[in-house]
Amino acid sequence: MGPKTLTRRLSAILSADVEGYSRLMRDDEEATVRTITTHRNAMTHIIQQYRGRVVDSPGDNILAEFSSVVDAVNCGVEIQRELAERNEELPENRRMQFRIGINLGDVLEEGDRIYGDGVNIAARMESLAEAGGICISGTVYDAIENKIGLEYEYLGEHEVKNIDKPIRAYRVLSFPGAAAHRVVRAKRIVGRTWRKSLIALICLLILIAAVGIWHFYPRSKKLVEPTDVRKMAYPLPDKPSIAVLPFVNMGGDPDQEYFADGITEDLITDLSQMSGLFVIARNSTFVYKGRPTKISRVAEDLGVRYVLEGSIRKSGEKVRINAQLIDATTGGHVWAKRYDGTLDNVFGLQDNITHKIVAALAVKLLADEKEKIARNETDNIEAYDAFLKGWAHYRRWTPKDFREAIPYFERAIELDPNYGRAYAALASIYLETWERQWDWPGALGILGLGSHGCFMRAETYLKEAMKNPTSLAHEVASKRYIHMLYHEKAIDEAERAIALDPNDADGYAAMAEALIYAGRPEEAVDYIKKAMRLDPNNLANYLYTLGVAHFGMEQFKKAAACLERAFKLNPKMGSLKRAYLAVAYLNLGQKEKAKAELNKPGISEVKEIYDYWVRSRARYKNPEDRARLTEGLSELGVK
Repeated sequence: MGPKTLTRRLSAILSADVEGYSRLMRDDEEATVRTITTHRNAMTHIIQQYRGRVVDSPGDNILAEFSSVVDAVNCGVEIQRELAERNEELPENRRMQFRIGINLGDVLEEGDRIYGDGVNIAARMESLAEAGGICISGTVYDAIENKIGLEYEYLGEHEVKNIDKPIRAYRVLSFPGAAAHRVVRAKRIVGRTWRKSLIALICLLILIAAVGIWHFYPRSKKLVEPTDVRKMAYPLPDKPSIAVLPFVNMGGDPDQEYFADGITEDLITDLSQMSGLFVIARNSTFVYKGRPTKISRVAEDLGVRYVLEGSIRKSGEKVRINAQLIDATTGGHVWAKRYDGTLDNVFGLQDNITHKIVAALAVKLLADEKEKIARNETDNIEAYDAFLKGWAHYRRWTPKDFREAIPYFERAIELDPNYGRAYAALASIYLETWERQWDWPGALGILGLGSHGCFMRAETYLKEAMKNPTSLAHEVASKRYIHMLYHEKAIDEAERAIALDPNDADGYAAMAEALIYAGRPEEAVDYIKKAMRLDPNNLANYLYTLGVAHFGMEQFKKAAACLERAFKLNPKMGSLKRAYLAVAYLNLGQKEKAKAELNKPGISEVKEIYDYWVRSRARYKNPEDRARLTEGLSELGVK
């Protein structure tokens, strides 16, 4: 076997370690481990935001690699800004400051590890950096000197082990954490005359102001690559279009993810209620959660012009929200701002961001839409927090998560008996559990109420939800009316859901379902296509409904094509739903293929409830629509 081949490439390398780590460990080992864990998590998030990757993190060190030297330096600045803020909340003797060195050079790659002179020089730059500071090599300086709005101090040439020539080194000055005396020295004109001292003082004041502006600005403005409109998966809508990416949880506590996700979803919901905006659904934007993502790629995938991204930091009662709105077609920032407050005014922070976006995009609001921005579903922050915890489980849409969500929603309505969305979420859980037979005798029995008990519980909560209705409440009501054979009422409720939230893909899906059961499948197609456009990364369920619509129009070839794609995208989709695909095959003269569909794993054990599902749950208004499905299944042996 020949020697292992190593890959060689040019990379930007960031190396960081903790100043005084041994002392911190000696004084309080447990506290030091906790602090370095939260600091390292924050650093990893930022490295990913700037399209880098963590190569290694032994002990108190972090080594990261970037394909762009601009990204590497911006990342280093953002790390020191973030850590400076975190350290402000710690006792002075427990503050943990990192030194950062950055180099642009040749590296050797073996698996996930990198070696070579490029790494060694980065480590040497790190050793030259001060606590809370950044030191860069000459190659980095040459590459970024006129590209980033920073200032530098030349540190001379330094020897690096195993490197023949001395390496130029520069200290980065203009960011929070840069040593103050170094800034003074760099800006002061040497001399002791009154005039020269005055000039030095003026320079210092200007620099302090610049540092202050940087410190209070929410995020360093990353260079964003403009998107090519021609590459977009969908044509741009005829009104401002926006995707809200999941806000990053900068608190370092994974248990706070629900809060960051909840704030993001509420922003999406608030913006969705504006008829003058086109807003991508939550399911499609959360695909990018936890992934380093280019803004241009998001815009191309989703077919939008604007992208909102940001971060949330919740520490005790304090909340900080950083947000920036980017025009993907130009790569420019429309606005960026940091919002500081407490949990008591978190609703006000959300409203401020929504108002800022609406104003920036020059969206004309209807009279009731102006009220929507200022209207909160609850004023009780504890109830809101409980709701968000339940919502994090509810969104996973599994029997286990439904069961775990219920106590949180119950707690929310205990704290605020008028919390309409919490009632609607409970109604949705119980109705969905009833419809999917998750409490069916011999099935999962997740709630211990039985089929009738689940339906009655859904009725009770839906009645309460309608006292302060949300789009979710109307969607649940629409589904309930379908099961009760009140098809026109089901359509009315879906219309109300869309009116409350014109960008809610689920509202359009609810309307499509109501129209299908009402015997108007041809009208349902347009609604499903609207849902697919608003939620392009969540196609499986919409393709299924589109397939059922084509089935209702006796377009069995199109029905089979849509249903096949749906099950390919989501093989775990409910087994009972394969009934439509099987009967579509039967009507295409493919009887053996139809039988094979009904014999797939996961279906045989539920065949005993097929009859109940088809005859009691397929709530078609027209007998011929129902017969199309039931007679086909009977021919395939399902009695």
